[in-house]
Order: sequence, then structure tokens, then C-alpha cells
Amino acid sequence: MAKYFDVHPDNPQRRTVSTVADTLRSDGLVVYPTDSCFALGCRLGSRDGIDRIRSIRNLDDRHHFTLVCRDFAQLGQFVHVDKDVFRAVKAATPGSYTFILPATREVPRRLLHPRKKTVGVRIPDHVVAQALVEELGEPLLSSTLLLPGEDEPMTQGWEIKERLDHVVDAVVDSGDCGTEPTTVIDFSGGEPEIVRRGAGDTARFA
Repeated sequence: MAKYFDVHPDNPQRRTVSTVADTLRSDGLVVYPTDSCFALGCRLGSRDGIDRIRSIRNLDDRHHFTLVCRDFAQLGQFVHVDKDVFRAVKAATPGSYTFILPATREVPRRLLHPRKKTVGVRIPDHVVAQALVEELGEPLLSSTLLLPGEDEPMTQGWEIKERLDHVVDAVVDSGDCGTEPTTVIDFSGGEPEIVRRGAGDTARFA
């Protein structure tokens, strides 16, 4: 049965954030809010968490997982960013964008796209998500909470708690989230390729 945490959207309670981070460190799977929509998150090295996300979302091995990072310095530990890409990504973060980039050796092999050896990364513009990643001390391995057969993510924490009570360990609720996932930009070929149009403005990458 999932624990339910009601977190203040502007001033998240430190004790609550610490408890959720401890759940993640114990290989737990949590639902948490972002600047686009709710997401599933687990610790980077959690095999069980990855398998559970794949099961909940019915994902195949070509799915790009996303590493949700605290800041640009942390992001740079997990992906290769050349000078031109650096400027473009830096200008768009924090924000509702996911960038697909070549992964460094810090990223577990099973998280990589099997052919491209890439991974998604993002820095959210959301107080609660930032507080959680800060407390955890490492990126959150994440995937949008979009259930199989549904067109839009769920927007209310209590509904998520009811629907996923027995398949996640915690639900972090700081108010309704949006229904539009991040805009996905693939930089793995050098030039920006818009893979998915979402919450982030694509004009700067057109």
C-alpha cells in the first residue's frame, strides 16, 4: 500500500522530502510532481524500480528513460555535451524539456537506448521535484506517468494513490499537475531533432 505525502508546493516540508528520499534509497518507486506532469521515479541503480516502471507503463527496451537532475553540473556527469549543444541546453533549463544525449559510463547499460547508447536528461523547473533530487543527492530515474491505453496522464494525487496503490511505494502530491509531458529534443546527432512536442516551446529548436 502506497504512502501518501501532501507536500507544500512552494515550501516543501524537509522532513517529508527526507522520508521520500529514504524510500527511494530503499529501492522504492514513487510518483512525484514535475513542471510538466506527474512522473514515476526510482533510484538510478534500482533494477527493481526500472522493472516496475516498465511493467506499469508497458514499455519495451527502446524506451528512453529520463535522468532528472538537480543542476547542469550534475547533468554533465551523465551525458556528453559539446560546446554548441551546451549553449542550447543551458538556455532551456530548468524547464519542461527532455534532451536525448550520448551517455557517459556513469549511466547503467540497461538504461541506454540499445542501439544509440543515449539517455534522456532534464532539469525540472519545479520546487518539489528539485527538493527531492537535492535531498537524494543523485538524479532520479524517471518516466512520465502515462498508463497504457490512456491519452493523458493523471493530474490528481489522490486519484493516482487509488489507481496505483499496490504497485508504487509512495505518492507525493503538491497540487494538480498538467497533462502535457515534456518537449523531447534529440541532440545525439549534433543538430536538434524535435522528437515530441510538449510543454516546452519548440521555437528555439526549430
